[in-house]
Amino acid sequence: MTTQPPARHEGFHPDLADGGAAGPGPDALSRVHHIRADDLDGSTAQTGGMRRFAAISGARVGSERMWMGQTHVAPATSSDDHHHGESETAIYIVSGHPEFVFLEEAADGTPHEVRLRTAPGDYIFVPPFVPHREENPAPDEEAVVVIARSTQEAVVVNLPGLHVLHRR
Repeated sequence: MTTQPPARHEGFHPDLADGGAAGPGPDALSRVHHIRADDLDGSTAQTGGMRRFAAISGARVGSERMWMGQTHVAPATSSDDHHHGESETAIYIVSGHPEFVFLEEAADGTPHEVRLRTAPGDYIFVPPFVPHREENPAPDEEAVVVIARSTQEAVVVNLPGLHVLHRR
């Protein structure tokens, strides 16, 4: 007698009644979650000039210490100035050449603009509370990045302008 392995069902988990990824249940942290590229959630915190889409979050999969998703910046567009509160943010450039802009204090004490120009495959790290913005100077190419944050939700604090962050 030959035993067949159990049938494999995409998205099925035997310990969960619904078998799907429609939000976290009580057992959310005892299983692996699969979020398809076409199932990202646009109802997350937003900043003018860009669109954020959540993949991994407390609300979606029960994560407790991280958030992950995508950001899209249209051609010839700049985001509003913002920071991400206490969250550390790691960014991976998927497509386009977005620029990340922030202010830094010069040797003479005056603020000056720093502009980081990126390419696909590059990474950016934004420390907590650092005011910045994303720009996409390309006239005809959308910029797409993957974002991971050290908080379970997309913390976004929109600002009226950039300023130098002084750490004490």
